[in-house]
Amino acid sequence: MNPGVIVTEVHKRAGMSEEQYQELLKCTQKTHALGRPGRVEEVARTIAFLASDAASFITGETLLVDGGERVMSP
Repeated sequence: MNPGVIVTEVHKRAGMSEEQYQELLKCTQKTHALGRPGRVEEVARTIAFLASDAASFITGETLLVDGGERVMSP
C-alpha cells in the first residue's frame, strides 16, 4: 500500500515543526485531487479490506491510498 499525506504525528516525530506540518497539510489542497490529506481511518479501512477474504485474489499490487496525489504529480 502506498498512502499519500495522512494526518498523523509521524512528520513531527521526524523533526518537522508544527508550522511546517500545518503548511504541508495546507499544500494538500493543491497536491491531492481530493483537496485534503487522508485520515488514519481511511488507511485502516483499506488495510482491513486487503486482510479480508474480499481481497483474496489480490496479489503483488501497490495500492495507492493517496487522495489523488499521484494523478496530480507531474
